[in-house]
Amino acid sequence: MTRPPQVPICIAVPKRPPAGLPTREQILSFITSSDEPAGKREIARAFALTAQEKIALKALLKDMADEGLIDSAPGRAFHKMGGLPKVTVLRVADVDEGGNVWAVPERWEAETPPPRVRVRERKRGALGVGQRILARTEEVPARSSPGRSEAVRGTASPALGSGWIAHPMKTLQAASEQMIGVLRGEGDRLWLQGVEKKEKREYAVSDAGGAQAGDLVLAEKAGRPPRVTARVVQRLGDPFAPKSFSLIAIHQFGIPDRFAEETLDEAERVARQPLGEGREDLTHLPIVAIDPADARDHDDAIWAAPDDDPANADGWTAVVAIADVSFYVRPGSALDREARARGNSVYFPDRVVPMLPEVLSADVCSLKHGEDRAALACHLTIAKDGTLKAWRFSRAVVRIAANIAYEDAQAAVDRGDEGETLRDLWSCWRALAAARDRREPLDLDLPERRVVLDEKGRLLSVAPRERLDAHRLVEDFMIAANVAAAKALEAKKAPVMYRIHEPPSREKLVALKDYLATYDVAFALGQVVKPATFNRIIERVGDAEFRPQVMEQVLRTQTQAYYGPGNLGHFGLSLGSYAHFTSPIRRYADLMVHRALVSAYALGPGGLAGNEDFERAGEAISALERRAMEAERDTLDRYVAAYLSERVGEVVEARITGVTNFGFFATVEGVGGDGLMPVRDLGGEYFRFDEGARRLVGDASGDVYASGQRLKLRLAEANPVSGALRFELPEGRFAAPREDRGRDPKRVLKRRGRPANIRHQGKRR
Repeated sequence: MTRPPQVPICIAVPKRPPAGLPTREQILSFITSSDEPAGKREIARAFALTAQEKIALKALLKDMADEGLIDSAPGRAFHKMGGLPKVTVLRVADVDEGGNVWAVPERWEAETPPPRVRVRERKRGALGVGQRILARTEEVPARSSPGRSEAVRGTASPALGSGWIAHPMKTLQAASEQMIGVLRGEGDRLWLQGVEKKEKREYAVSDAGGAQAGDLVLAEKAGRPPRVTARVVQRLGDPFAPKSFSLIAIHQFGIPDRFAEETLDEAERVARQPLGEGREDLTHLPIVAIDPADARDHDDAIWAAPDDDPANADGWTAVVAIADVSFYVRPGSALDREARARGNSVYFPDRVVPMLPEVLSADVCSLKHGEDRAALACHLTIAKDGTLKAWRFSRAVVRIAANIAYEDAQAAVDRGDEGETLRDLWSCWRALAAARDRREPLDLDLPERRVVLDEKGRLLSVAPRERLDAHRLVEDFMIAANVAAAKALEAKKAPVMYRIHEPPSREKLVALKDYLATYDVAFALGQVVKPATFNRIIERVGDAEFRPQVMEQVLRTQTQAYYGPGNLGHFGLSLGSYAHFTSPIRRYADLMVHRALVSAYALGPGGLAGNEDFERAGEAISALERRAMEAERDTLDRYVAAYLSERVGEVVEARITGVTNFGFFATVEGVGGDGLMPVRDLGGEYFRFDEGARRLVGDASGDVYASGQRLKLRLAEANPVSGALRFELPEGRFAAPREDRGRDPKRVLKRRGRPANIRHQGKRR
């Protein structure tokens, strides 16, 4: 295949700032440490700037505001974005049962989640939910001295790395604090029960707004315990309708699901622009996109063939074509601001909340069969042993030969009638798979749950998702392209948004050692821990009954992957350099990598703006990724609870997934979900909690309930609205008297003249 010559790189040299002009870092440090409001005048005075330098300072401050580094307060003072002004307006979001007041900033334009601020009331009981205050804020270490720990407990913010407390100065006009819940009728009164599992309180409804008992509603809270009331502002519908489950998560996690008119108009406009000049024509290649059968967008497509270069005998040449989103979504545009604020698309069983408007995500940028599409192509040269020998990137035009579902591609290969295109892909993949096996990445075969809906969105089934070679094939081609993208940027010393996965901490390794010891599986500390270390553990476990539990514990031992500009490698994949490049339709991190490649290799318009803060952007999109994962997981729990709600009262096959001093959690085999079996329902004897072994042990009977244990349990409750499950022991086993269920076990046993049946052995958390 003929390869076009590389385009020379043009590097723009920035103008040198005036000698006395402070740097961005110096300005941020001054604003943060200043004891008075820090405006342009105060900054100029602090750095003794000349008249000419003050003009440059004004432009620099405007750039910093545009970049999101600083924000301007009403009095023209500046404060560092991602932090709080020393004086600001807060809204009371909650008053807990202990009377502690928690507030959030009324104005928060940073991409990181807002901090939760502990308010120190001048007079206890003066503030209620929804009230607004002008307050002086104080940042304190997340782990403070014993004398101050209570004041800041729970205020730590992942984005800020510290905690905040607020000292009220003035009470302002009240605002509203919203929550989602279900109305419950009791006589002629209505009560609101929140949808979150941790929400135990019910609130008296002051105004139902036409909603009735059983409705899912959006409501405003006001007041403070014990007189917190709720006013319904919107009826959302039937809480048990499957499509309500994702709607609950969207509201609950504050996921933006509506685009501004400005953004939609811009999307329509850029969607009509031509593909641009100078693109490499790859329309002759039979590139195919292999995706889930219900895929809503198609970021990537692949092609491979034997390499005819004698220098790569028995090797392969491949193309991974990725939607050229950076051509349509330019830095600083309305589309870019919206995509950055969302961070990623969020996928639910019944809908997707896209990062980009549908005209781009599902149409113009989506690689569809028979349509000419703009792509950023990764050209790979793969040796016969699967190692990457070379790579290059080009802007291209592609025409997808076919959109194929994973199951269909696998079936064709299994039948032997896959055709040349799939046959070459599979042959090349076997080489990539061999290289992966030599690398020995972490290999955890944990099944995903798949929710199946009918055409009306009704729940049909919940079952493990089958893992096929077709999935592994696409995954390995994408990993190869991601590695190539990272290394290509490193070669140009260009900024990289790495996908970072650090090795497990010693604390987690110690916990894993203690856990494995309960199964008589040895794990030596002090060794150099690699992904293969964990693979060997799983191999030693073999087909033992507790194999799934060990794999889950190994997974919990791993750190959470995140985005950032510092290369710390990807531990799980056993790779030294790794970036996300293959999904720019649904991940902002990938879009930033595309822009970096466009700039580094002079591939045309749509590159980096030159002022991106990769550190700050990485923190923001990592936090938004975690939000999406929590929303998707909670929604799946609701679907599982809805599926199991028809089996309430049945005895089911279950497996214990976790043990605490107040009971154990179990999951229904083959379906999923996580439900509580309270210790109060295990019997009247003493149950000791052995934290090291993660088990409850009955003193009199010797009954043991341990993590990983399989047993039969009665499904007592399945709540689709909260996603919560609750179990009981089957008939014939001891259970607490019905009149005692739901009561505090210590009070129940005290009334019976016996001490509480909960003992704790080991270190308290």
